[in-house]
Order: sequence, then C-alpha cells, then structure tokens
Amino acid sequence: MATTEKLKPAARVSGQRQDVWTIINEAAAASPKQPIVNMGQGFFGYNPPEFILDAAREALGRVECNQYSPTRGRPRLKKAIADAYSPFWGREINPETEVTITTGANEGMLSAFMAFVEEGDEVIVFEPFFDQYISNIEIPGGKIVYVPMSPPKDGATVTSSAANWTIDFDALRRAISPRTKMIVLNTPHNPVGKIYSREELEIIGDLCVKNQILILSDEVYDRLHYVPFTRIATLSPEIEKLTLTVGSAGKNFYATGWRVGWLVGPPDLIKYVAAAHTRICYSSVSPLQEACAVAFEQADAHDFWSTSIRDMKSKMDRFNSVWAELDMPFSEPEGGYFVLVNMSKVKLPADYPFPPHVASRPRDFKLAWFLIQEVGVAAIPPTEFYTEKNALLAEDYIRFAVCKEDEVLELAKERLRGLKKYIE
Repeated sequence: MATTEKLKPAARVSGQRQDVWTIINEAAAASPKQPIVNMGQGFFGYNPPEFILDAAREALGRVECNQYSPTRGRPRLKKAIADAYSPFWGREINPETEVTITTGANEGMLSAFMAFVEEGDEVIVFEPFFDQYISNIEIPGGKIVYVPMSPPKDGATVTSSAANWTIDFDALRRAISPRTKMIVLNTPHNPVGKIYSREELEIIGDLCVKNQILILSDEVYDRLHYVPFTRIATLSPEIEKLTLTVGSAGKNFYATGWRVGWLVGPPDLIKYVAAAHTRICYSSVSPLQEACAVAFEQADAHDFWSTSIRDMKSKMDRFNSVWAELDMPFSEPEGGYFVLVNMSKVKLPADYPFPPHVASRPRDFKLAWFLIQEVGVAAIPPTEFYTEKNALLAEDYIRFAVCKEDEVLELAKERLRGLKKYIE
C-alpha cells in the first residue's frame, strides 16, 4: 500500500541517504572473499575477562538484579564509578548527585541533548564526528555548527602522530554565536585516534567559560590512551561546572552489547540529564549494571586497566606493521582502537563496476568497497563523519578497528598485501 501524506514518516528518520553501516555490512555479506575480515565497526572480537563474566552470571541469579533498577542507576555501580573517577577529579565525586547511569553512552548523550537543547539552539561539533551525534542533536531541534579538524599536510606521504590533526581555533571562535548552547568534544577521538592536548582543551574550556557554553565530553575510550590523557572537566572549577563527561562500560570492558554508559557532572546538570533519561527508557539493564560495578571494584586487583592498554597497543602495532610493507602512511593513534590509513597511493581501476550508491560518494567509499570485494577486508570510509563541504579532507583515508583477535589481524595483513599490485 502506498504511503499517504497522512501516514508519512517524520522527516527526522525519512529521506536520509543509505548510511555507511548498511553499505559496508551489506557489501561484506555479499563479497566473493569469504569469510570477510571485518575491521569496520568497533566491536570487540573477544570476550571480557572471566572475572567480569562471572559477575554477570552471578547477577543473573539474584532476584533484585532481574527487576527495575532506579532510573538514575544502581547504587553499587554509581558508587563504583564515583570511586574510580574521584582520583582523576582530585576530589570525591558524589555518586548520588554527580553520576547517572544510561543505556549505553549513546543514549546518555541523547539524554544530555534532550535535557538542554531546544529548537534553534546551536551545538558545535568537530569534524570528523561520531555520526550518532548528528541525529541526537537534531531530534530536540538543535542546529549543528561544524568546525573541521584538518589532517597533517604531509598525511599522504608521512606517518605521523594523530596529534597532528588540528583544529583551526579562529574558526572555532567564529563558530560561536549568542545561540551556541553546547560544544561536543571527543577525546580520545574516533576515528582519528587523537587525544586533545592540555593546551587545546584549555582554549576550548576558556571559550566555553567566557561564552557560557556547556561541554559534552565524550570520553568513552578514556581507558585506552598511549600518551598522557587530560580530562577537560579537571582543568578548573569553572570548566567543570559546564562539563558533562560521558563514559562507556562497553568500551572499558570489551562488552559493547551490554549497553551500560554513564555521565559524570555537576548536580545541577546531571539532574536534568537523568530526567531526560527517565523519559527515554526509564532505567537501564539491571544485571549488567551490577556486573559493571564488580568490574570497576575488581579492576585494579586484576591489573585490568594497564593490561588493556598494553594489549590494545600491541594489537595496534601488530596490525600497523603492514603499512610499512605497503609504503602507506597512517596516523599513529594516541588512544582508542581505530587507525586512519592514507590510501592515496592505491590506484582504483578506471572501469571498476561500483554500484551507483557507492559511485556517487567520495573516493574513500570506493576504496572501502574495493577492499571488501577484491581484498576481503571490511573497513569504514571516514567521510561519512564529515559534511559534504569538508569531505575532501578525508577522502583518501580508511578507518580500521584493531580490537580483534591477533589471528584476525594477521589474516587482515595477509589480505591487505594483495593491494601491492594496485599501488602506484
């Protein structure tokens, strides 16, 4: 039955072009190179440690853990988070007033936007951005103002630190208007792998204090940093008063399917985020909240945090060794588990049969499609995380997720060596 005018879907979900996840996943499923090596979406190829799984199993056997949790989260998890993060803040975080639990970090960010953004309010977002930010800001009627990060000028020829992706702070100052309500920060950054320096954060924080702009700091990769990591909320009391910090058990504990996230911030901000969260989903998964509390409580005894960093850095180095063989430069990540590789040297055949929905997109979509079809490795084109105006900045890059078993990384490297015949 044809959709009548009265039954049309809302504009916020209709009329959007096919998203990158659908394109890449469908291409991967149909690729002649099977089984595909999926280094696209950032899900882990292995389980959380046994002490965390044991906590989840134990929680499932308890009556109270299979019923509703308080809307702001289970007390044990809020306390565990407050205890874990208080040392970074240099003071005691109050678990009752300064922490709220959400159904994953993404729902937490949606709750923050719903709590503070009204029709016509402006939200500054740096490009490249996590794509969910955009729809989450638009749902309450926010207007997004984009400020691009630029790759290093020699990114096509030289491997260098992800720190060399830079913000034009004059452009940031110009982007601020009387309608600017919030700025979204992501550090460690997806997909770049950049960790914002203390100096960069101070510039951003001072601008927000001067102009009374809220800061939503997406720090879901906060436990995976290979250089010193500064949390913007800890820079000064004035900046802290404006900052909501987002965390993720999925990223921390290798359990992206658990959908447990949280926000830490001042009581007069957190209470409104919690109110929005209550309207969106009421409460979050009870047994997995309890398991995450145990994970935080026991992490130090299991040397979990330092092991996580060491293991992920090892995977990063293992995988990235193939780029020297191929003479392809990449941005050396400072944190997280993604790496951006510059593939400007790959010569795509002029007559290659790209489908129309790929042929009409920037070069990185064609590169990603080609890798799936001809090499058998799935990765993500980062121009999906840019506006059309600025997509040229990233069209030669491809994003790989290294949070996979070592044998998968080795298979990916073996297949990627097949690019040699296409490299100029």
